[in-house]
Amino acid sequence: MNALGNLQEFLGTGGNVLFVIMIVAFVLWSFILERVAYYVFAHRSMREALKREWDERKDKISWQAHAIRDELISQVKSRTEANVTMIKTMVALSPLLGLLGTVTGMIEVFDVMALSGSSNARAMAGGVFKATIPTMAGMTVALSGIYFPTFFDRKSRRETAQFADDLGAI
Repeated sequence: MNALGNLQEFLGTGGNVLFVIMIVAFVLWSFILERVAYYVFAHRSMREALKREWDERKDKISWQAHAIRDELISQVKSRTEANVTMIKTMVALSPLLGLLGTVTGMIEVFDVMALSGSSNARAMAGGVFKATIPTMAGMTVALSGIYFPTFFDRKSRRETAQFADDLGAI
């Protein structure tokens, strides 16, 4: 219960943008975990089924066989590349949302300055705090996921090439 209260307090200090950054972080890590689960649980069996489909073919040298081979390789490629673009998008989006939080926090600072008619540091502190927290959160989310798009791109290329080699040359 205390952790939930602390989370609500933290989200309140950063404004509405911090809530959006939290949702982006959840979506980002959902896609990352989905890709990991795919490689751990589903990729091998899918690859073996497609290889078995190719091995059961008698004709492997005709134009039609060549097209079927290309289609099987394409299936592996599309399944290994799934959701990687979404991961890249979430990684790129999170620092931009942090900057949006900075802008909204600074607008609050200027509102306080306009209402009070002076640059009272104590009155502006809340806005400055709201400006820095979302920036930090957006960068943290981006840094936590920045490794994975490259990792999954490389893994996809490697798995697709390995599958093409396993099918053999025509």
